[in-house]
Amino acid sequence: MSSIGTGYDLSASQFSPDGRVFQIEYAEKAVENSGTAIGIRGKDGVVFAVEKIVTSKLYEKGANRRILNIDTHVGMAAAGLIADIRQLAEIASDEASSYRSDYGSPIPLSFLQQRVSTYMHAYTLYSSIRPFGATIMMGSWDKQDGAQMYSMGPNGVGYGYWGCAAGKAKSNAKTELEKLKMADMTCAELIKEAARIIYMVHDEVKDKMFELELSWVGEFTNGVHKKVPEDIHNEAERFARSAMEEDSDSDDEDMS
Repeated sequence: MSSIGTGYDLSASQFSPDGRVFQIEYAEKAVENSGTAIGIRGKDGVVFAVEKIVTSKLYEKGANRRILNIDTHVGMAAAGLIADIRQLAEIASDEASSYRSDYGSPIPLSFLQQRVSTYMHAYTLYSSIRPFGATIMMGSWDKQDGAQMYSMGPNGVGYGYWGCAAGKAKSNAKTELEKLKMADMTCAELIKEAARIIYMVHDEVKDKMFELELSWVGEFTNGVHKKVPEDIHNEAERFARSAMEEDSDSDDEDMS
C-alpha cells in the first residue's frame, strides 16, 4: 500500500485500508520538526532538558518556553507546535486545579496522565478537529511514590518512562539515554548528562542557535518543580561543551 494518504488523510476519524490514521502520523511529523526534548527519571527525582531552537537573533531570551509548570509538584517538557503545547499545559493545569479543589490534595501524576491522554485521544476521533501536534512529558516526585514520569504523543497514548525523548533528534537522544544507569543516578548527575545529550544531538548546520532549558523536581526540591538554578545550569552547559570537545579530540586522534 502507498505510504501517502491518497484520500484517506482528509479526516482524523478515517482509517486507511491498512489500518492507519494518517492525520496522527502527520501530527507526529510536526513533532519531529521541533527541537529535541528529553526527560530522565533518577533515584531522587526527574530532570527535563529542551533544545529550544532560536530562528532569529531578534527574539527575546526566554520567550516561548517549552518547559512549563502544571502544578507546584508537576513539571512538563514538550516538543512540537508551541501553541498546541500551551493548550495542553492549560488543560493539565485545569485538571490539577480541579482535583486539588475537590479533594484538597495534589493530583497524583498517574491520574493527571490519564486525564490529559484521554483529552488528547479525543482529538483523534472527530473529523471537525485535528490531533495535537505535540509530545509532552510530565514528571513529579512525592514521598509516597517517589519519582514518576510519563510521556504522551499525538495519538493520546501515555507510558511511564525512566528516560524518554521527542523531537527531531529523538533517535540519537534515545541511544544516549540507553547508555545511562539512571536508576542509580542522582538528579545532580543527570542534569549534566541531560545537557550533554542536548548539545550532542543538536544539528549545528541546520539550527545554529538554540537555548538550553533545564528544570527538575525531586526530594531535594521538596517535591516542587523548579527551574534549575543559574549556577548549576551554567555548570551543566560547561560540562556539555567539554564533553563535546573531548569527543571531537578523540575523533581527530582516530582519523590520524
